[in-house]
Amino acid sequence: MKRRILVGGALAVTAGLALAGCSDASPDKADKAAKAADKPELKVAGAFMPEPVMDTMASGFFTVTNKGGADKLTSVTSGIAKKVTLHSTKGNAMKEQKSFDVPANGELDFARGANHLMFEELKQKPKQGDKVAVTLHFEKSDPIDVEIPVKAATYNPKPGKHTSH
Repeated sequence: MKRRILVGGALAVTAGLALAGCSDASPDKADKAAKAADKPELKVAGAFMPEPVMDTMASGFFTVTNKGGADKLTSVTSGIAKKVTLHSTKGNAMKEQKSFDVPANGELDFARGANHLMFEELKQKPKQGDKVAVTLHFEKSDPIDVEIPVKAATYNPKPGKHTSH
């Protein structure tokens, strides 16, 4: 009788272990779900370039909204300028940056008096009503092409008034 109980108990433990190994929460599915949650979901809105007053330089502004995992804006390219650089402004000091973090489930904002693009050595001076093509390059995400409309030199949108691009 004791032997039957021991054998029955051993069978129950073995069956339980076998069933646990067959659960839906396999490591592959868990890894895929974690990777999907870490994947950035980027959208660019509110892009504009004030009509430049100089023939050689211009600035650009926009907001990158991220509904996924963190990413990093690493560079910007445009056919209108020999060089496009990333800048931050703190107080009255403008400083070139190598990259900007795009926080998970957050925003990276480029606005007057803050983070911005500098288009240097313009090949042509854009005029109000033109659109300037740029490509945003990220650490994880595919590049995003944006058409930046050229606005009046004094244009400054109200916060939260971004339009999608």
